[in-house]
Amino acid sequence: MYPELFHIGRFSVSSYGVMMALAFVVGGLTVRWQLKKSGVRPDFAWVLVIVAVIGGILGAKIHYLIMHPDAWPENLWSGRGLVWFGGMFGALFLAALVTVFSKVRLMAVADGAGFAMATGYAVGRMGCFLVGDDYGKATDLPWGMAFPKGSPPVDVPVHPTQLYEILASLMIFALLVWVISPRVKREGSIFFIYIILAGVERFLVEFVRTNPAVALGLTQQQWISIALFVLGIAGTWWFGTHGRLRPVAAMAAGKAGASSGEKPAKPEAEPRAKSEKSGKAK
Repeated sequence: MYPELFHIGRFSVSSYGVMMALAFVVGGLTVRWQLKKSGVRPDFAWVLVIVAVIGGILGAKIHYLIMHPDAWPENLWSGRGLVWFGGMFGALFLAALVTVFSKVRLMAVADGAGFAMATGYAVGRMGCFLVGDDYGKATDLPWGMAFPKGSPPVDVPVHPTQLYEILASLMIFALLVWVISPRVKREGSIFFIYIILAGVERFLVEFVRTNPAVALGLTQQQWISIALFVLGIAGTWWFGTHGRLRPVAAMAAGKAGASSGEKPAKPEAEPRAKSEKSGKAK
């Protein structure tokens, strides 16, 4: 465990803070890579990162205070008390608003966000592991770990659920890149497939987490995971049948049409603001 990386006078740099910052950077690089492939200007990725940081922190803090109203107002300005689902909803909501107002293709950005959330979540959970937070129940399995300086401290071996989730997120990312993305033809589907996979992952890991049950023996996070799974199924079906063709799929359809004598289909391009008229710059 390395809850603090180093000190500069009275100022300490926590491993959790560093990994959270790195999570947003990795997520930004991931979404930039996907936006470029989708024909969306890649630099928009850094706009998304900024609004995701703001929306993510606000959403995560609000969700925590809803779960723990007794922590109000002492916990409002602390660095602790951040909930993943609240952060995800807050980041997605604010990023969607900015994307719509910027007149960028929303579902192309959403698909890129699916990849980015998988990589960013893996890096962020490494921060939880280093600081000794969000671990699971006691276990006698050989890979059980104690977190004597954790938050809160625990001296008996517990499930290192942070590592479980890191591995699961990397597997989800690999599935999206090498298995799912080559087979998806319409924009929006990848995002909702990510929602399904992330919901299943969190639902399962909650069985060895310490979060209390709220109804029918399931935790709040499991009920949210069920809702995400249902939403993911509906979204995957809708955008898989009604969504806009992804540029790669449109190009493939055009080549197939050309080989059969049909007029090639043109991929829909990102609308651009005109800065020139009659060949003269304004």
